[in-house]
Amino acid sequence: MFRTLAKHVKNYKLASVLTPLFMVLEVIFETIIPLCMGWIVKYGIEGNDGAGDMDYILKMGGIMTVLVILAFISGILGAAFGSIASCGLGKNLRKDMYSNIQSFSFSNIDKFSTSGLITRLTTDVTNVQNAYQMLLRMAFRAPVSMIFALVMSFLVSVKIALIYLAAVIFLGIGLSIIMINARKYFSRVFEKYDDLNETIQENVNAIRVVKAFVREDYESEELKKAAGNIYKMFVKAENVVIWNSPLMQFTMFGTMLLISWVGAHLVVSHELDTGDLLTLFTYCLNILGNLMMLSFVFVMLTLSAASGRRIAEVLDEKTELENPPEPVYDVKDGSVEFKNVNFSYKKGTGKNVLNNINLNIKSGETIGIIGGTGSAKSSLVSLINRLYDVNEGEVLVGGLNVKEYDMESLRNQVSVVLQKNVLFAGSVLDNLRWGNPDATEEECIEACKLACADDFISAFPEGYNTKIEQGGTNVSGGQKQRICIARALLKKPKILIFDDSTSAVDTATDARIRKSLKEAIPGTTRFIIAQRISSVQDADRIIVMENGEVNGFGTHDELLANNAIYKEVFESQTGANADFDESKGGAN
Repeated sequence: MFRTLAKHVKNYKLASVLTPLFMVLEVIFETIIPLCMGWIVKYGIEGNDGAGDMDYILKMGGIMTVLVILAFISGILGAAFGSIASCGLGKNLRKDMYSNIQSFSFSNIDKFSTSGLITRLTTDVTNVQNAYQMLLRMAFRAPVSMIFALVMSFLVSVKIALIYLAAVIFLGIGLSIIMINARKYFSRVFEKYDDLNETIQENVNAIRVVKAFVREDYESEELKKAAGNIYKMFVKAENVVIWNSPLMQFTMFGTMLLISWVGAHLVVSHELDTGDLLTLFTYCLNILGNLMMLSFVFVMLTLSAASGRRIAEVLDEKTELENPPEPVYDVKDGSVEFKNVNFSYKKGTGKNVLNNINLNIKSGETIGIIGGTGSAKSSLVSLINRLYDVNEGEVLVGGLNVKEYDMESLRNQVSVVLQKNVLFAGSVLDNLRWGNPDATEEECIEACKLACADDFISAFPEGYNTKIEQGGTNVSGGQKQRICIARALLKKPKILIFDDSTSAVDTATDARIRKSLKEAIPGTTRFIIAQRISSVQDADRIIVMENGEVNGFGTHDELLANNAIYKEVFESQTGANADFDESKGGAN
């Protein structure tokens, strides 16, 4: 974990080195000041047979003033460079985590929840960032200051210095016990943060459903539970950490009493003078104060260690899909072939989602795919653009195994329109140009005409410059689907996949879209996943899926004559109980 996080300091290494350097300089200057104070008392006030030496006092006062100024400047520079280094680490962690997430295959993404990734990118990075700043400043400053103070104490009085050493050892053992016990609670806290973020995210995304079913009170109670779990876990952790303060106070006051008692005896016996005792008291406060700082550092490091492990999990996660050493960048055509394909989402464990798939599809064909829920229709097409890799067998596109292609080149030639489409905040044109950043407005309009989206977009007050809210909440489901179809067409792909992507439009509009696409892009291979027979019956061939296997493959007429599943679905949809929208149309 530490090695993984340290790699991301990158261009902030100089600031990371300068921070502890200036903190050490501050400590050196601060450590000399008590010694000067003792000398003022010893030689300036009590010296010269008790008459004092004003010149010596002024000289030492001037030296102390210079030391204070140098310590002040060193402290400011240490704080400034520490902020630069820690904020830079936070920036790099967020950037590199996000970049790594973008490289994940779907199987990698499946390992992390959305809320968990958000927590890692926000709360966890903030914890590590704060801990890094404390590490560079306090974790260097406090030990060095303690060591310097101990060394100086031994030079002044070995007996009193041994009291300091005993206090440091005692407090160190106590703090270690506290931190070990608190660590397990802090690790569990962030799992509860994931649950809280998930509750909030789910509620905000589905706010219309929540209000439609009058479930505000229920959702508020769920959030209360999630927040309560975090509260309980933090209370448990704090109930352990809270022992820091009494342990610190006990050690501090115990040490002060011992020093006072031992120091008084040493002064009376003339083994120690008053100036040296004042110096030792100052070092005592220095040592114990730095121990208190270290206790806070330990708390922060314990808290951030859990965050660091969660961040390292994302950074160390390697995508399961990689480009070959010498990838092919040109996809010859839209032909697709499945050869003895077996696929499972969890390789080596669990049941296969797809079993022994063998299909040969020519470039330019329109292929319908139909089957019940869970029959692996979407899983089948997700192998074409290599969102997942097969467990056994191979998938060929343009005559080559998909593993031989550069993934970006392959995916640029395979456009997918999902049932649950996503639009982003921005104008209609901005969303369309996700398909092709260089598309002209005329090309966007032409794509929208093919997708039967131009009519309703043109009717908007601002036309193609109309702002789309995040998630496309200000357009209907059918409008959203048609904009996404147009967006996919702008890529001018060799393979176009419709994954139940016209489910929210009426059958008449669905038919118009299919007709316009067949005429406009005849050379593009089209896969149409649908629940309605009317959406696939005009396809060149139709795949019937059942339990992850191909139950039938042929034309509409062939399947109607030879495939029981297809015939049953056809009759259920075209008989007396046919869908109302086939005859009456539906909402857009």
